[in-house]
Amino acid sequence: MILQSLKLINYKNFESESFDFDPRINCFVGNNGIGKTNVLDAIYHLSFGKSYFNPITSQNIKHGEDFFVLEGLYSKDDKDEKIVISAKKGQKKIIKRNGKAYERFSEHIGFLPVVIISPADRDLIIEGSETRRKFIDGVISQGDVQYLRDLISYNKVLSQRNSLLKYFAANKTHNQDTLDIYNEQLDNYGTEIYKKRLEFLEEFTPIFLKRYQSISGRMETVDLMYKSQLAEADLKSLLEDNINKDKFTQYTNYGIHKDDLLFQIEGHPVKKFGSQGQQKSYLIALKLAQFDFVKAHSGQLPILLLDDIFDKLDEQRVGQIIRLVDEENFGQLFISDTHPERTEEVVKEVHQSYKMFRL
Repeated sequence: MILQSLKLINYKNFESESFDFDPRINCFVGNNGIGKTNVLDAIYHLSFGKSYFNPITSQNIKHGEDFFVLEGLYSKDDKDEKIVISAKKGQKKIIKRNGKAYERFSEHIGFLPVVIISPADRDLIIEGSETRRKFIDGVISQGDVQYLRDLISYNKVLSQRNSLLKYFAANKTHNQDTLDIYNEQLDNYGTEIYKKRLEFLEEFTPIFLKRYQSISGRMETVDLMYKSQLAEADLKSLLEDNINKDKFTQYTNYGIHKDDLLFQIEGHPVKKFGSQGQQKSYLIALKLAQFDFVKAHSGQLPILLLDDIFDKLDEQRVGQIIRLVDEENFGQLFISDTHPERTEEVVKEVHQSYKMFRL
């Protein structure tokens, strides 16, 4: 799968811009704040239907304008695929594939697999469990449509159950029949999601560990552990046994929406005990493992976006990562950096065609 060209209209800082890409390596270079990351984010947006950095649609429209348009022309399975995303203030976003609008955005997820490595990934370490759950869900969803459907359904029922709990508190009432319906639905969707997350971690963790060792070149032990309340009991029992707590907090305290991934180094949290370099290696290993997993499950070579890859990594380490791309079965690569000479020097070391874009 190759992104042949990209057009941006009123997207973030771009008024109107077009790019024609090399099938292998494309480098965006220039000063900070000029829009290099925004181009990579536009490519991500075309795959996921939303920005990686700011999922609020209206905030991706250029200041002073009231709409944006993204257009990508892809070559996939020997066919041209044209994806257009348009958004206007106050209106629903539209995603079209070859001129036909999707009824549900979820139908588009996984069609154009992409993996991004960015300094913003540090949120996976420093932010709360929701950020790490989104990572798991994003990886699994690119290869499993049913998982995404179950997740959307689970979140909808969860919202309804939370509204019911607030209604109970406001009106000093209780309706067990409605509660039972929500409990049953959460149990059905939640159990399937839990099983797939377990299966995912069983397959993903060894890939991640191998990637970490090849990137870090160090002997420290790292691990990735899945934490879920469903390891203790089935969800239906947890919901029934803790109804008094839920009514008091007016919120559902048990379920797969409380799951977490534990990032560890030498048996301790990476957040507290990992050096800056170790944390960066951990995150890159995580993302390259994501690449491997998505490739295996989608049957496609995902597009790889390396945003500001030199941030906190020396040139030798970056060169090592670029060489991985050269030596292994990687597809199209997009890189952003502030130093043109540095980027070109590293890219020249691999024997692939490339294109430089100076913004």
